[in-house]
Amino acid sequence: MTSRRQFLRGRFSPRQAPLRPPWALAEDAFLAACTRCGDCIRACPQGILVEDGGYPRVEFGKGECTFCGDCVAACQPRALQRQDQQPPWRLLPVIAETCLARKGVVCRSCGDVCAAVAIRFRPQLGGSALPEVDPSRCTGCGGCVAPCPARAIELRRA
Repeated sequence: MTSRRQFLRGRFSPRQAPLRPPWALAEDAFLAACTRCGDCIRACPQGILVEDGGYPRVEFGKGECTFCGDCVAACQPRALQRQDQQPPWRLLPVIAETCLARKGVVCRSCGDVCAAVAIRFRPQLGGSALPEVDPSRCTGCGGCVAPCPARAIELRRA
């Protein structure tokens, strides 16, 4: 919640909703439908769903999403609904300035683990290659987050 002082000084940012499991309804509809039973959290074979105020949230620091759909199958109140040809979500990695490659250290951890080959490294004259994300290839699985030694990668809604 933004305080009055923050608002008047222009120092506020709208609170972004937590990252929900794949195929979650829009945030308001999700919150209305979710009963906080935790079945989706227990069903996740990757262990990336955690409780956040009783609701499930994705924690990519624990691993990646394989889009198996087990969480959707376990969701009885249908707060998670998988439909044909519907992507699970539209998330893209954002690589911060704390990235080792951006600091001149050779590191390709995120690109090495990216099965979709969505992170490539552009050579730089006189420096280390810099990571670039190809949004058309990225699945938003989050596999690049946990292996980053600098914790410089965060997935955000596209």
